[in-house]
Amino acid sequence: MDTKLKADIAESAVSTELLSRGYNVLKPLGDRLPYDLVVEVRNTFIRIQVKAAWYNQLKSMYLVDNRRTRTNRRVMQRSRYSSKDFDFAILYIHEIKVFYIMPVDIFNSYASSIAIVESVKRQRQPKSSAYRERWGLLEEFVLAS
Repeated sequence: MDTKLKADIAESAVSTELLSRGYNVLKPLGDRLPYDLVVEVRNTFIRIQVKAAWYNQLKSMYLVDNRRTRTNRRVMQRSRYSSKDFDFAILYIHEIKVFYIMPVDIFNSYASSIAIVESVKRQRQPKSSAYRERWGLLEEFVLAS
């Protein structure tokens, strides 16, 4: 499965999950914006960047690149997101249907990739584990605004 297809599946899964939770979801035309979706929570619009995770067999964990990637023919360009580009990143693990909901500042605090460990056998969980299925953060964001 290519990366564009994985991204499309992740966006669809996040949209479906948000809709099933009773939120309105808006999808911008094209892909030139730094966010993929907009969700309406209590009459407030929240910009969402969706990222698909992949499994790293060698490290026995899922990874998500937290950088913007643009491809221009043969050249792949990566750059960091700004804290003003979106409000939340939602990371999706397709194989196990799990979501991680991260505020933009947490998402941007990682150097280049975010480690997600789904094994309970591991003694110390990465800090990403605090954001597993944290859908309530969207409501908290609106209340704090």
